[in-house]
Amino acid sequence: MKISAAFPPVPATPEHISLAEMLGYSTAWVYDTPALQLDCWMTLALAAARTRRIRLGPGVMIPSLRHPMVTASAIATLVSLVGESRVVVGVGAGFTGRRAMGQKPLHWQDMPRMVGDIRRLLAGDTVELEGAPARMLHWPGQAPNRPIAVPFVLGVNGPKGLETAAAMRCGVITSRPRPDALYDTSRDVILLGFGTILDPGETLSSPRVIETAGPGVMVAYHAFLEQHDIRLDRFPNARRFIELAKAVDPRERHLTLHSGHLTELNAIDRQVITDEAMNIAPLVCRADELPQRLAGLATQGVTEVAFQPMGDVARELVAFARAAGLPRPA
Repeated sequence: MKISAAFPPVPATPEHISLAEMLGYSTAWVYDTPALQLDCWMTLALAAARTRRIRLGPGVMIPSLRHPMVTASAIATLVSLVGESRVVVGVGAGFTGRRAMGQKPLHWQDMPRMVGDIRRLLAGDTVELEGAPARMLHWPGQAPNRPIAVPFVLGVNGPKGLETAAAMRCGVITSRPRPDALYDTSRDVILLGFGTILDPGETLSSPRVIETAGPGVMVAYHAFLEQHDIRLDRFPNARRFIELAKAVDPRERHLTLHSGHLTELNAIDRQVITDEAMNIAPLVCRADELPQRLAGLATQGVTEVAFQPMGDVARELVAFARAAGLPRPA
């Protein structure tokens, strides 16, 4: 199984990606969350200048946030910096990237066209965009020669997303592996995983553990609430979370819920989080337990784990790499 790392694009992220490379992580995925953090493509370019081996890519970028030509040019820029073999492009419907701005995620039925336009532009084809033919007109020396062939994976959780990924012949990134899903393991099946490696004597109720893994746990609460999913009722303290969330003006609820999303516990999160809820995060465990956790995920069809370090990011990257037994690259 491959072990990768996922990062929100903040000022320290390029250096953290450099550290991830030194520790042996396979890929650095960078979130496309402009309402919460910095630009993913600029962050990836800064990371490219600091690394020489690790694969780089958005995980996941939201196609509606940019014109298809802008996205194709961004991908070409990253390829020009590190080469095709080190670039992978994750694409998603916008659970965070759109929800944090009060918008619903994109429809899966539109994804083949939206991603297809970008792929065709990278192939050097002429594509009709906004009623006019468009093509990458870059002359030699201005961008990599077309075709530019990089793999695409889709960020999915439910059956519609899985069906779309299969139809598009793409791998998938998921935050909730489905034991009942028939993953095509000839393609990437990537789990975005949250957690922390416990220090000796720590428990699920230890302050460091809750501060570090808690933001990842609360993402599940945020997601199920916004999707009106009844499974939220099974989460610890869910009734209190729903009560607090619904007390916020509906027009601005997304601003409150997504504050600190994936990085910090916000004011509502702190009134909800419990040590029992830590069990929602699949990667909260002792170092000697991690290999068994990873093996269990592999039996569910997961081929790559993308671990998001939170809190003391350097500490988390080092501890997880050691527990996973990552070999340091030469």
